[in-house]
Amino acid sequence: MSRRNVKRAPQKSTSQRNVRRPWQERASNKRQKKRIVQGEAIGASKGSNKQGDARKKGRHVQCPIPAMSSLVDSFSEVTDPRVNRQRRHCLIDIMIIAVLAVMCNADTWKDIHIWGVANHQWLETFLELPNGIPSRDTFRRTISRIDPDQFQKAFLRWLRCINQRIKGVVAIDGKTLRRSGSRDKGPLHIVSAWACEQHLTLGQRTVDGKSNEITAIPELLATLTLKGAIVTIDAMGCQKNIAAQIIAAHADYCLAVKDNQPTLAEDIANSFLDAMEDDFESVTHDEYETHSKGHGRIEVRHYYTMPVPESLRTACEWKGLKSIGLTITYRNAELDCDGEVRYYINSFASNAKRFANAVRNHWRIENSLHWVMDVTFREDESRIHKDHGGENVSWLRRLAISLIKRDTTIKDSIRSKRIRAGYDVEFLKQMLVCISNDI
Repeated sequence: MSRRNVKRAPQKSTSQRNVRRPWQERASNKRQKKRIVQGEAIGASKGSNKQGDARKKGRHVQCPIPAMSSLVDSFSEVTDPRVNRQRRHCLIDIMIIAVLAVMCNADTWKDIHIWGVANHQWLETFLELPNGIPSRDTFRRTISRIDPDQFQKAFLRWLRCINQRIKGVVAIDGKTLRRSGSRDKGPLHIVSAWACEQHLTLGQRTVDGKSNEITAIPELLATLTLKGAIVTIDAMGCQKNIAAQIIAAHADYCLAVKDNQPTLAEDIANSFLDAMEDDFESVTHDEYETHSKGHGRIEVRHYYTMPVPESLRTACEWKGLKSIGLTITYRNAELDCDGEVRYYINSFASNAKRFANAVRNHWRIENSLHWVMDVTFREDESRIHKDHGGENVSWLRRLAISLIKRDTTIKDSIRSKRIRAGYDVEFLKQMLVCISNDI
């Protein structure tokens, strides 16, 4: 074929070459945040078709719910991980839809997309959605590539909107997402900090396994504001540097002691045995007792505290140490037998009732967070593991728990509220309005 017969493509004019396509424009989360917060009108998108222009023409953003405004404000500074030319959806749209969908019983990327499509008409009243609802692959790729540290900082910014100060007990414990592993690496293990009274996840760190919690806990503590709180950790976190870090943060600690600190455990056990021989007559102590009945069993708990004894050989190595604690638990048939014994070290003065409150509240991270994540959100069944997907989706679940637990519209379980919100958008709006009262 000769060159004369080859048809050349028509040359574009200078004005046509200078026209920027929507996917070439830099996504601006702050610009959309301003529109949502101030309720400005959203015009038609440059890259939308005529039908879409006609549908969106004259559409105005409704006055936002404060809870939504605070979320948009908190997540607006998250860096978009996508390439400019591949951005067809706003990052804020993707994240807000994901948060709301997880609240409404969506557990997978496909569930999030289906919920977004079903509620498209309501979502476009306060989100731009220039190209409709993102696909499930868009949700997966975008959320999996967001830096987990930025995700956590955004979450903590939102926490400051509803809680200026964390008080009470902050429990730290780890949890393994059993099916999140792959051929190259094992399952994801996440260490979380849980504010027991506020029902809020304050932070989390991902580690390779339970044995690495010792290195993850100091990193997690460094991100938290703990002034005035009591930090409780199981025996894995009973380390001298962790105790010193908690005291430096102007907080107190209550740390479980087991055989990983053999000298300390032996000295505490001998101190309480010697004191019990004469029924604590020779030492200053405090004691407290509780009785509880539920779940088909009767439990009796005895709590004992006393100042640090002189026989504690490593006492000077634990910064801020002021008292030691002992718990004895009896259950049902064990009431006439030897109970379950645990030992603790505390940075607060000998006070058995305060000690009992710290020990019992520590288990709230198991009952109010880990159990809910496994049973209600089916986290152990999740296979999300690529890039940062597992950790970021775990953050979405924890954010959903915090939002749902703050709702007081009806008295019901988290599972029932998720199902109800998934079926009824009006109920979801009521939840968000109720949550807004704390902002």
